[in-house]
Amino acid sequence: MGNYKIGLQGILFDAKSSFMQGPALAPPLIRKAYNSPSANYFSESGKELTPDIWSDKGDYKIKDYFEIESITADNLTKVQSMITLGGDHSITYPVLKAVHNRYGPVHILHIDAHSDLYDEFEGDKYSHACPFARIMEDKLAGRLLQVGIRTLSTRQEEQAIKFGVEIVAMKDFDLRSIPKFDTPIYLSLDIDALDPAYAPGVSHHEPGGLSTRQVLQIIQNIDVPIIGADIVEYNPNRDINGMTSMVCAKFLKEIAAKMIMNKL
Repeated sequence: MGNYKIGLQGILFDAKSSFMQGPALAPPLIRKAYNSPSANYFSESGKELTPDIWSDKGDYKIKDYFEIESITADNLTKVQSMITLGGDHSITYPVLKAVHNRYGPVHILHIDAHSDLYDEFEGDKYSHACPFARIMEDKLAGRLLQVGIRTLSTRQEEQAIKFGVEIVAMKDFDLRSIPKFDTPIYLSLDIDALDPAYAPGVSHHEPGGLSTRQVLQIIQNIDVPIIGADIVEYNPNRDINGMTSMVCAKFLKEIAAKMIMNKL
């Protein structure tokens, strides 16, 4: 792998969560699971992803929501690709602003139970229910593809039409039906995309979701460079025996393997 390093940052922030807090505790626990002696560092592609692949910037306790953008922008000057560990899903908007400043409008693959397209939620335009409305409104993305959605409200459907969002609803899910990308992408992975049976450690249990294997297949089928990614909404307060932290660590490893395989 030579000197290639992947940036890693943790954003300890869940102040925009609408139902319960807890995701701010996630980043160090995902790191701990990644380094657990119960597993090894090999991805399913056969690549060994030891800790020296990371340019780890550490975890940031956020006082002001908008400082997430400047933190990310600073960290992006030192690496080509960055994975962010959240945190609630509101962090994706300021992270994407920093990514946009460096790369311009990006194409986004968003895996989630929720579209997060509300114009505002409970009076907050920056709620974790709103990041993709802000992203599309600010033209930070040239394309937004959402996979696994199973809670689409009337208002969010209107927003999806307004912004030209492509949605592969969970009820229609077929791996072969997921449209392909032909340019580098940003991957945003909300852990509640999974059925709660696979990932109980989330604030919003939405039955009927993706399996761990289906999410792995989506990641492994990406055949363009991944310029950035986030893993969000893991809530350790609802986890069982660290099960969800190991799922997050597995996804972290497989995303990193894809970043190395499909380098910019």
